[in-house]
Amino acid sequence: MLSVLVRSGFSLTAKRSFSQTSLLDMRVVPIPMREDNYAYLVIDDKSNKAAVVDPYNMSKVNAAANEERVEIVATITTHHHFDHSDGNNDFAEAYKSCPIYGGSKKVQAVTKIVKDQEEFQVTDDLHVKCLATPCHTQDSICYYVTDKSNPSQSGVVFTGDTLFQAGCGRFFEGDGTEMHSALSHLGKLPDETVVYNGHEYTASNLAFAKSVEPGNPAMQRLQDLVANNKITTGKSTIGDEKEWNVFMRLGTEAIRNAAGASPATPDGTVMDQLREMKNKFRG
Repeated sequence: MLSVLVRSGFSLTAKRSFSQTSLLDMRVVPIPMREDNYAYLVIDDKSNKAAVVDPYNMSKVNAAANEERVEIVATITTHHHFDHSDGNNDFAEAYKSCPIYGGSKKVQAVTKIVKDQEEFQVTDDLHVKCLATPCHTQDSICYYVTDKSNPSQSGVVFTGDTLFQAGCGRFFEGDGTEMHSALSHLGKLPDETVVYNGHEYTASNLAFAKSVEPGNPAMQRLQDLVANNKITTGKSTIGDEKEWNVFMRLGTEAIRNAAGASPATPDGTVMDQLREMKNKFRG
């Protein structure tokens, strides 16, 4: 049954178990890239097949796949920025028959352009639902992955640079209204959904969140997460983010006050102000 396993460095440890009796047939392996990026393998242990998420460096991805003894069968790209898609051309050369999913033609070597609510299979059991989240880029797609052999269990979501642990991405191609819509879209996923994002930004996001909403008791759990984990991706859920991510809590009085907003201020405007505050934050 569903248990999500995370590889930190390359030492496999149990992350979060939804069953005490057996292990999941789906596993997620984070692969650190550059200074703070993540690529991932999402693995179907039944078939020993895997999809790659955001392969910046295929040499590192292939090394991880070899260590896991899995066959790579697809690439899933959250958006077109180079630090998420630079490995796609190498992937296309090495895995000529395998699809490369992405949200627009801007994604390097894309072969399957996907839209909001579109669904596809990576393997017989790994099911993917696409969630369009335009703002960071207009082609940002988040991918909600579930194991069809365990339909009662929750899945995982790869959020790229849209949703981070306790944060969100910069609005390079959109505005606060779009980001509010994107995070609200993700917020409709089951609360148990485990979040895998594109960068290790949690420590700085925690510092900003504490400055905006210092009275939130959930901040202590977030602080413990940061203190005890070098790699934090995969260690929070959508439910957690609703409790401590200030960008998902725009209706909270303390957050609106920090943003200089009134009860009547549109959520998109509050979001714009919060993001500008985060851009300037040096705490």
